[in-house]
Amino acid sequence: MQGRMERKKFLQLTAAGSVFCLGGPGILAFGANQRGSELISPGCRGTKVKVARVYLGTSHGLWPKPDLDFDKEIRFYKSEFAKLKDELADVDFVVDELVTSSDQVAGLKDRLKEVDGVLAIHFNIGIRPILNELLGVGKPTVVFAVPYSGHGWTGFGALQKQELGARMECMLTSDYKQLAVAIRPFRAIHHLREAKVLNVTTRSFAEYADGIKNKFGTEIKQIDLKQVVDAYDSVSDRQARAEAERWIKGAEKVVEPSREDVIKSCKLALALENLLERENATVMTVDCYGSMWDQTIKLPAYPCLGFSRLNNIGLGGICESDLRSAMTHILFQGLVGKPGFISDPTVDESRDSIILAHCMGSAKMEGPDGPAAPYKLRTVMERREGVVPQVKMRSGQKVTQAFLIGTDLLLYFTGEIVDAPETDRGCRTKITVKVDGDTKKLWKNWSHGLHRQTCYGDITRELEHFCRYQGIKMVNEAA
Repeated sequence: MQGRMERKKFLQLTAAGSVFCLGGPGILAFGANQRGSELISPGCRGTKVKVARVYLGTSHGLWPKPDLDFDKEIRFYKSEFAKLKDELADVDFVVDELVTSSDQVAGLKDRLKEVDGVLAIHFNIGIRPILNELLGVGKPTVVFAVPYSGHGWTGFGALQKQELGARMECMLTSDYKQLAVAIRPFRAIHHLREAKVLNVTTRSFAEYADGIKNKFGTEIKQIDLKQVVDAYDSVSDRQARAEAERWIKGAEKVVEPSREDVIKSCKLALALENLLERENATVMTVDCYGSMWDQTIKLPAYPCLGFSRLNNIGLGGICESDLRSAMTHILFQGLVGKPGFISDPTVDESRDSIILAHCMGSAKMEGPDGPAAPYKLRTVMERREGVVPQVKMRSGQKVTQAFLIGTDLLLYFTGEIVDAPETDRGCRTKITVKVDGDTKKLWKNWSHGLHRQTCYGDITRELEHFCRYQGIKMVNEAA
């Protein structure tokens, strides 16, 4: 794609807000800020999110007042956008226009074809014909309307039920910080289109990959065992020892693994990142419990620590060649700049909770610029070998669980972490989540396999907007 920067440069850029600070093989284990100047969209390959910022107003509108000064209104909004510059630093407003008639929209249509989404800012009464023309372009569109913008909101719900409004969302609020939130689903659309997933497996996944490519633009490429081993062999022992020292030093405790095990795992971790760089990709997954079971043992080390490292620096490391989890992970990154935690759940109805467990945890659940959670270095529970970070996540934290099934269904539920259990049963990293809703309905509604992805924060609204734009059915499993 024209304008795409080299990934090595991309990984050296610092980000803030919902954009990330990333780093190359010499970075600290958790992706701490090292250098930076330019801000760029995370989780993709170096291009910016393209948004049309369109101000909607009519000269004949008498409400909220007859003499509304559009230039003054635009200056005010520009000052509010300036306050959000860190969070919007990965956004290009490629269209930035005041539109006062539906005829003007016709002149913008060619420029609107290239955008990821349209932010329509509602000024006064009578803008419905303009909005209809704008929606006719077919781009994801969010209408931002503060109180006293007009009475158009009374028809927005009905419009959403029509074909014309199928890709329209609305934010009726006096909170101008929500201007940045409104753009998050556009960012997710952009990330999915830009993302490339490397899948180390011998299984065929062509049908799934074709469907994903056609719907979202995401590329999924098969990688063989030899490519991983060659990448491992190309990492120097010095680099691996330095990386291992950082992980060991940062750990509360190294429980089972030997120092040599950690060094081998860190050498593979650096190799995985080098593979992503070589392929200009963003997410890595290995079929470690499927077709690669025997091959995993043949690998010089387990990939778990490498996956955790990729998540910590704003890329993606996904267990078990779970491509649905990979897509959900990219979606989380695009919406809120945070990774997902893949889990194998078990239910506790007596506490209205679900326990989400997996051996590999990611310490940077708030994103690469956020604080790192405490961790211990452990073995894989079932195998009693390898190296994984057992991460202690934060109690009291609101979380969203989600899973993107194919191209047209998203399952989700929300809750709050009430415990991070320390027990020898189940996988190493565990969180107990008190479910918002009915735990019994949750397990009775459960479908589409074991895994779910957990993200910090209640991101229901962002998911709703994304799903409307993309024509995806969104189902609350606990309702």
